Amino acid sequence: MYNLKKNLIVLTGAGISAESGLKTFRDSDGLWMGYDVYEVASPQGWAKNPELVLDFYNQRRKDVAKAKPNAVHTGIAELQADFNVIVITQNIDDLHERAGSKSFWKPSIR
Repeated sequence: MYNLKKNLIVLTGAGISAESGLKTFRDSDGLWMGYDVYEVASPQGWAKNPELVLDFYNQRRKDVAKAKPNAVHTGIAELQADFNVIVITQNIDDLHERAGSKSFWKPSIR
């Protein structure tokens, strides 16, 4: 059987997850307001204080684990009933997946 659904591409960024309680990096109260980016996101920061870097990223993981997909995440996933939806996001959280989105592209973490 042929797939007659129209294609839909959705682009998302940090703002979509902010609605779920995840801080963005650049907002006025964002993560970079409390940390020097070079201290927690550079090879030099890791060499200087690996415990600080680990604590920073472990807290991000805890925040993501506690966060729940919001209405926008869920709404995008529900569009799959009528469209071939591809979500393109810069976000590294898994809220699109937990909301039910099946087809997405995001940056890989290595």
